[in-house]
Amino acid sequence: MSKTYHLLRNYIFSALVIITIWILCFIDIPETPLSKFSLIDKWTHFAMYGGLCSVIWMEYLYSHRKDTSISSLKKDMFLWGFLMPFLMGGLIEILQANCTNGRRSGDWLDFLADGIGVLIGQIIGILLARFLSRGKKDN
Repeated sequence: MSKTYHLLRNYIFSALVIITIWILCFIDIPETPLSKFSLIDKWTHFAMYGGLCSVIWMEYLYSHRKDTSISSLKKDMFLWGFLMPFLMGGLIEILQANCTNGRRSGDWLDFLADGIGVLIGQIIGILLARFLSRGKKDN
């Protein structure tokens, strides 16, 4: 079985969230009643990236349910659960600023909201991992 197939099989929801984020970040967003709320786009970025990190953590913990020791999580989840989503947010903002002919604009505050979402998603994942590792010790 190829490594790509293994990753897609174990992280299908993460892949779907990533694809959704890329699509939403490059389509024209229509006006909605929510557009009237202050900083609604920042809250959206926060929710998208917090959700992405949470989904990555849940799928990681599910696919590694036999070995969820905290030490094994540190390196993998720093890279895949924190650094990669954070860098993806920055890359998307750069591409929006330079490749959308002015339809979308790169915004540092969007990137900050992405980063805060990633951080909160990471905290949720770490707490979930600690909770699950305690449950295994009790059994």
